[in-house]
Amino acid sequence: MAAYDFSAPRLFLDAPLSAGTRIPLERGQANYLLNALRLKSGASVLVFNGRDGEWRASLAEEGRNSARLVVEKQLRKQTAPADLLYLFAPLKHARLDYMVQKAVEMGASALKPVFTRRTQASRVNLERMRANVVEAAEQCGILAVPEVLPGEHFAPALGGLEPDRLLVFCDEDAPVANPISAASEVLRLPAKIAVMVGPEGGFTEDERALALRHPWVVRLSLGPRILRADTAAVAALAIVQAVLGDWR
Repeated sequence: MAAYDFSAPRLFLDAPLSAGTRIPLERGQANYLLNALRLKSGASVLVFNGRDGEWRASLAEEGRNSARLVVEKQLRKQTAPADLLYLFAPLKHARLDYMVQKAVEMGASALKPVFTRRTQASRVNLERMRANVVEAAEQCGILAVPEVLPGEHFAPALGGLEPDRLLVFCDEDAPVANPISAASEVLRLPAKIAVMVGPEGGFTEDERALALRHPWVVRLSLGPRILRADTAAVAALAIVQAVLGDWR
């Protein structure tokens, strides 16, 4: 039997959590629990805030569209996430939503849009990104909600990386075609990782040269097939987690 309770709904609450705390729900959260899920007073709900671990709470109805949660018992203590920064060329609408959700599921601790020469989307809705991050964290049992960072153009985004952060640069022109072999060539395990996936048109030669000047970088090919950028996100993060991250 699974140790985790998959049957209870799970909500992110931006409020301190401790036993006995009564937290009023936002209208949308109350509507979700009362009308979409049809829960009644006393129903169990799992709650987290990204700081105080995960708690079990009970629902207290206060009307058709109003309710509170009464925090009861801590189920999991807060754990620090791995320092995994995901840098990506923005996509449009639904594909960006998908990519953000999957990056959260795959263990990214922060997400940052990076505007490259061939990026098709000119703007990113950070509030929508944040909503997708929270939804993915709620659905997947994640305790620490990944940070959504403001977008930057390619050169300043690269320049802002710490010298001791490993840059995993996903590059279709990487000399080693086997991505597992390329990632395995890292001689010491990194405490901080940045994974960069570019636009579907690929990086320019100037961008590639700039990335390769980072003090600690590994070039990663994602295999013989051309992947869409949202698919590349999942593939790259899976490789990194399997070889360098918390899947080891």
